Amino acid sequence: MASMKGGAVDLRQMRYFVAVAEERHFGRAADRLHMAQPPLSQQIKQLEASLGTQLLERTTRKVDLTEAGRLMLERARQILADVESLKKDVQEVGAGAAGVLRIGFVGSATYRVMPAVVQLARQELPGVRLHVMGEMLTPNIEQGLLENRLDVAVLRPPVQSAEVVLDPLEGDSLVVALPPAHPLAAGSGPLALSALAGEEFVGYPPASAVATVSFEACRKAGFRPRVVQEATETSTLLAFVGAGMGLALVPDGARRATSASPVVYRELTEGPEVGLALAWKRGSRSLLIPGFRALAHRAVEQVRRSPANQQTAPSSHPVAEEAP
Repeated sequence: MASMKGGAVDLRQMRYFVAVAEERHFGRAADRLHMAQPPLSQQIKQLEASLGTQLLERTTRKVDLTEAGRLMLERARQILADVESLKKDVQEVGAGAAGVLRIGFVGSATYRVMPAVVQLARQELPGVRLHVMGEMLTPNIEQGLLENRLDVAVLRPPVQSAEVVLDPLEGDSLVVALPPAHPLAAGSGPLALSALAGEEFVGYPPASAVATVSFEACRKAGFRPRVVQEATETSTLLAFVGAGMGLALVPDGARRATSASPVVYRELTEGPEVGLALAWKRGSRSLLIPGFRALAHRAVEQVRRSPANQQTAPSSHPVAEEAP
């Protein structure tokens, strides 16, 4: 039985606790775990005793989490997910894979760069199993690298930790995404960023690299963007734009994202730019990273030279026409 030293918390007790915490009821949790309620209750009591901390507040009708219990639930979920991921990785390598590479992709790179990278990897690293996670924000990717949940990633600098190594790939200009009915959507040619002053925006969370660059560019243009809605995924952000909730400043590569509603793009005269970089944890022992680095650079170059990428020159396009 696997265990965590220091607190004498084994994985079985952790699974039991997560079930009770999510169900907020011992009876339902016991049914979910296919066990009787008394031994489940006893295991939770043993867990609390081993930690010297009360995790649950029990009443006759329901079960609530203490502050310590809420922290335990958050960490336990992550630990159990990591254990399952480890199990899967080990099984795949044991079944003959040359290795497993867990890759994270940020925002618009999910649509523009990721397909090219994965295609090249399948051709040139056929024995490597890729676990690909897209539509992530840079802070989440950075945390994933530091916690060894990701091996390598394509993200948008900057990062906060000196433990994350960056290898620049390219720069990507910001464009403005507009609802088709918006007055500015009917124009042609580059648009001055100052023309967006007073508009309502939908945007990425403030911690994201794109949001940081966007706010600074707007500040230099003489205004502060009024963000009425945030979204972590580029596809969701563009759906908000298509629904008429506001404008959005997005990397040019976002044109390849699909949306339930059409979106029109205009280039900007100021040309604010966000970088794209390969990232991994300093001191990583993965032997697959050097080969993947070279492959990623070639994939980005292929995307840059592709006819589909060169078709983004016109000032406005519906999303449906840009989707691959």
